[in-house]
Amino acid sequence: MLSEGAHDGPGAGPRRAGVVGSPIAHSLSPVLHRAAYEALGLTGWSFHRDLVEAGDLAAYVMGLPEDWAGLAVTMPLKEEALALGDVVGEEAALVGGANTLTRHEGGWRADNTDVHGLETALRAAGAEEALGAGADPRPATVVGSGATARSALLALRGLGVREVGLLVRDRARPETLELAQRLGMVATTSQYADGPASWGGPGVVVSTVPGGATPPVDGWSLPEGAVVFDVVYAGWPTPWAADWRVSGVHVARGDGMLLHQAVRQVRLMTGREAPVEAMSAALAAAVGPAE
Repeated sequence: MLSEGAHDGPGAGPRRAGVVGSPIAHSLSPVLHRAAYEALGLTGWSFHRDLVEAGDLAAYVMGLPEDWAGLAVTMPLKEEALALGDVVGEEAALVGGANTLTRHEGGWRADNTDVHGLETALRAAGAEEALGAGADPRPATVVGSGATARSALLALRGLGVREVGLLVRDRARPETLELAQRLGMVATTSQYADGPASWGGPGVVVSTVPGGATPPVDGWSLPEGAVVFDVVYAGWPTPWAADWRVSGVHVARGDGMLLHQAVRQVRLMTGREAPVEAMSAALAAAVGPAE
């Protein structure tokens, strides 16, 4: 459930927000948030990018002046961000990590907007159609079992998925399997070494692992109309995406997730509806075409 963010109302002075993590130079959060401020006419708002190492987030947040409205939080700080929230959103609690800190009168609220970003991007990529309508949707597969994989489970549950396969290099993380159970999903685990014959034919595949850490495509047969979503957006198409395209499978890149998680962050931090079109145009200019 969304809370209202910090408002730039009458009498409000300049406000600051930013993104933190390590590494951080690659982050496109400044592109998205600055485009939103410009479109909304928030001339007193600015967005910053700071390198914050693991273990240092609490000290960084404690040192922020009162004019800071919020933070976008990336790896490896999402668990630390969750611990700093005196109010915690439901999705952040379920995932076990927060990518957004919003200042409120009593302290900081911790939220996870990755779930919203991924679910919205999956819908835009045609995942609902790929899963099939009705009471018996096709299963889905999530590659990986870390924090982003847990966000993917929540997003897929929002699309009605009841059966999910976790495809991992070694072993699936217990907390990810536990989350699937809490969500009422039937989860199975396969390893890369098992080979594609054991990976099934899901309607949707979501890769949550870095480029170069994905399983092979050869021999993995997906049903007609299946959708593959790769959370990676830099260096597109990735070799994995290119291999799927050769097989005739539609592959969506992760910039849609990036866009829509930032859309919700802007709303949380400013209290305004985010200008999706302006943010999308700025992101497209930064990352280039998907084809």
